Amino acid sequence: MSTYRTPRPAAPVGAPSAGESLRRWRELRRLSQLELSIRAEVSTRHLSFVETGRSRPSREMVLRLADPLDLPLRERNRLLLAAGYAPAYPETALAAPRMAAVRAAVRQVLGGHEPYPAAVVDRGWHLVDANDSLAVLTERVAPELLAGRVNVLRASLHPDGLAPHIVNLGEWRGHLLNRLARQVELTGDAELAALEEELRGYPGGGPDRSVDQPGPDELVVPLRVRHDGGELCFLSTVATFGTPLDVTLAELSIESFYPADERTATVLRERARS
Repeated sequence: MSTYRTPRPAAPVGAPSAGESLRRWRELRRLSQLELSIRAEVSTRHLSFVETGRSRPSREMVLRLADPLDLPLRERNRLLLAAGYAPAYPETALAAPRMAAVRAAVRQVLGGHEPYPAAVVDRGWHLVDANDSLAVLTERVAPELLAGRVNVLRASLHPDGLAPHIVNLGEWRGHLLNRLARQVELTGDAELAALEEELRGYPGGGPDRSVDQPGPDELVVPLRVRHDGGELCFLSTVATFGTPLDVTLAELSIESFYPADERTATVLRERARS
């Protein structure tokens, strides 16, 4: 009598093996085998065997090694697939019924931040949601950059986007590109790397010491935007969900802009009233 066994999930054709992926991530994190083995509390010999394919890691071992490597949930799933296991973390569409509480929390944050701009973006910097006040930053952006799936970095730094209206473009551009570069290093995402290359090719990065260097009284990198003959000045914060166990949720972030001076606050309050 034969016993039926559930087939193991197959990794995508041409995808690196679990060992190859682990070695790549370890090298990206600039860790030696000894350092990773100590952090993961496994033997260096076993780790070496896993990386070379001489030993197949268990599901528990894959997740144990992923933790000190600080892998995003999406990459942990890919590593599990490469090792022949089912993904551990679901990826639920934001519109799904089980995400109702998440959507409500996002809308509460966005609505509560009025009359100041706030936006929700995903891992690829695509606009997921926003409050009405974001219009103060998008109303001068070319319509084609706001059509379809909007990428907020492209809309910000493209010559037909917000860029020509940013007073401290070099400083703000450098701030955004540094954030993106860190994200590329953390995730190893080829799509984000291509976006970074595209954005670095846009004009506006030349140094202008009189504008782009932070002033002596600046505590954060501000966003300074020309507006109706004057200037609006913002500081921003980024919020994420704590302890996410879903890929979609882990990749959402909320960027909220606050007035950095009284003139900006007054303009935004008057816009909301009108």
